[in-house]
Amino acid sequence: MSRAGKARVANDDIRRDVGVNDEIELSVSGMTCASCAARVERTLSRQPGVEEARVNFAANRAYVTYRPQSVSVGELEEAVAKVGYHVAPASAEDVEAEELHDRDQKMWWRLLLVSWPLGLIVFALSLFAMHEPWARWTSFTLTMPVQFYAGWPFIRTAFERARTFTANMDTLIAIGTLAAFFYSTYELFAGGDLYFDTAALIIAFIILGRYFEARAKGRASSAIKKLLELGAKEARIVVDGEERMVPVEQVRVGDLVRVRPGEKIPVDGKVVTGYSAVDESMLTGESVPVEKKEGDQVAAATVNSNGVLTVAATAVGSDTALSQIVRLVEEAQGSKAPVQRLADRISGIFVPIVLVIAALTFAGWIVATGDARAGLVAAVAVLIIACPCALGLATPTAIMVGTGRGADMGVLIKGGEVLEGSRRIQTVVLDKTGTLTQGRMSLTDVVAGDGVDEELLLEKTAAAESGSEHPIGQAIVAGALDRGLSWNDPSGFSSVTGHGVRAELEGDIVFVGRRKLMYEQGLDLPELLEQAAVTLEERGRTAVFAGWGGSAHGVVGVADVLKDNAREVVSRMHDMGLEVAMITGDNRRTAETIAAEVGIRRVLAEVLPEDKVTEVKRLQGEGKVVAMVGDGINDAPALVQADLGIAIGTGTDVAIESSDITLMSGDLQGVVTSITLARQTLRTIYQNLGWAFGYNTAAIPLAALGLLNPIIAGAAMAFSSVSVVANSLRLRRFGKKGHGQVPATRVSAHA
Repeated sequence: MSRAGKARVANDDIRRDVGVNDEIELSVSGMTCASCAARVERTLSRQPGVEEARVNFAANRAYVTYRPQSVSVGELEEAVAKVGYHVAPASAEDVEAEELHDRDQKMWWRLLLVSWPLGLIVFALSLFAMHEPWARWTSFTLTMPVQFYAGWPFIRTAFERARTFTANMDTLIAIGTLAAFFYSTYELFAGGDLYFDTAALIIAFIILGRYFEARAKGRASSAIKKLLELGAKEARIVVDGEERMVPVEQVRVGDLVRVRPGEKIPVDGKVVTGYSAVDESMLTGESVPVEKKEGDQVAAATVNSNGVLTVAATAVGSDTALSQIVRLVEEAQGSKAPVQRLADRISGIFVPIVLVIAALTFAGWIVATGDARAGLVAAVAVLIIACPCALGLATPTAIMVGTGRGADMGVLIKGGEVLEGSRRIQTVVLDKTGTLTQGRMSLTDVVAGDGVDEELLLEKTAAAESGSEHPIGQAIVAGALDRGLSWNDPSGFSSVTGHGVRAELEGDIVFVGRRKLMYEQGLDLPELLEQAAVTLEERGRTAVFAGWGGSAHGVVGVADVLKDNAREVVSRMHDMGLEVAMITGDNRRTAETIAAEVGIRRVLAEVLPEDKVTEVKRLQGEGKVVAMVGDGINDAPALVQADLGIAIGTGTDVAIESSDITLMSGDLQGVVTSITLARQTLRTIYQNLGWAFGYNTAAIPLAALGLLNPIIAGAAMAFSSVSVVANSLRLRRFGKKGHGQVPATRVSAHA
């Protein structure tokens, strides 16, 4: 036994003695479809002492809660091995999940390069030259590498499943292609009809589907890695007044860390000295930097905007807010039950039944007629008519066409798991910042005092802010420039910590900032401007005063403005029968003001980053099927937890990788388009599966009775496949005039 194995056994023995529950994360290999994940999960769950087992097919992970006094990890490994899979404790020594997905994707790509060119040549020969001896032998020669090299993953898995008396989609693929190949090989010598093209093209199409599935899984698995990469790699600690750069792993609670402008804060902590605005958007999703002064809390991975901060570390490593979000993503991924592929559900009972029917057909013909050859032909006809070509094409072709059309429209759907969730969505939760709003500060209002020209007010305000690096000041400057204004640079500029700026402009000393700044500088604040500021704040704006010569002369409003079509999109979602909610970290007054502007009645306000996933769970606990739409790092756990996660593409990579659907642009209309397209793609898959399964099943009795010879069976199978592909191709017209338009009328949430 290896050293690791001995250590694991020793640890199990200790925990047996203690008698407490343990949790373990297992790496799972050998899974090829969702039914495999379900089988591993059932096997683990049935072991004595296992309280709960969850298997994540996309991550190749199993999460097991068990009683070490009743079952050991080694016994779990043995139980899973008996049903044809392998599990082992996940550890830092494991190959990264992203690398595994990359290797898997490259394997399917390599098999694509073999199967498709050879398969197309064999197909062409079957159409134009199959009665020529050279063409028949060439087809045999070219099908060999497709069947036994490109198709080997299916054959190997089918044999492994057979050893444990189980079946899955690979069993259907292996039986169908091998039946076609060996029957054709027999007929090659007997002078009969050949079906080499059937075997080759089935394998080629299935490999194409597996390739796209591998790509989707690879993208999903990189979310946690991207989260971890957000953190700072080094920290500047202060020891005896001197600064020293060290790896962030060496920082301990209580250490003093100095953070300069533009740097990431490496740890959670409390500001000891300094003042600055900190961009927390990657953590909170809110676009406005938060001012930090002595005594304020700061979080790891946020960015220091302008001042120098000295921070006392209060949480490091796995205890930081960023690490907690990483854990939330991991937990959400592990708790989401794998969606069963419909074809796998059917194949679990379909394959054994077909095998029994084929065997009974062969035996029945021998008993009834004594003609073994006629029995063999009838049995082969049964296998060919039950060939999984149409069943295998039903899901991947619809997904390929649907996702391809989605990509044309800027909507990325990450595979078949997304589709079942889309059809049952009842509630859509929209994150505010960057989703409903532009995600950046803009100048919205200019209110001049009595006797003051509005342009003069804005010119002086922008001139004073022109030396500021604060987002509010930059928004004022940008707004003034957009209005065609210009000004001379101030002769003097200084920042009034936490309150605003002071600038000397053509003999005037101009102050721009909060009310408190006006009061502290002895400036008179007219009631008109005070009331205007209150009105702006009630509308969700940030009010900024400007004054000179002993009085405040105006107030400007700055806000993260709504996207142009936000109200229209919310209205269309209501027309689709969807409940719409808004979630934000903003205070309730501001949140309800913004929600009212777009027609949203349910508001989830003052929600902390770690509570967003809790809010989604709460909605699910009410029996609702929830879609989450967001773009921030703080949205990632909620995107994963939701039944359908939709990421706005203008957001962060982590939100995108954690989602089920990605909108490449920031256009909210994509939310309606994506849900409608996903539902229509799922509907197409149901149609395909119904046709493929129903058509082939209806023809099996005809084949068993000898009324459908292999030639007709092959033609029927081909027609079934063509029908499935043609039905899937209809999705290419989605969104075009007269085809799949996003409906203005109510659409059932269960469509």
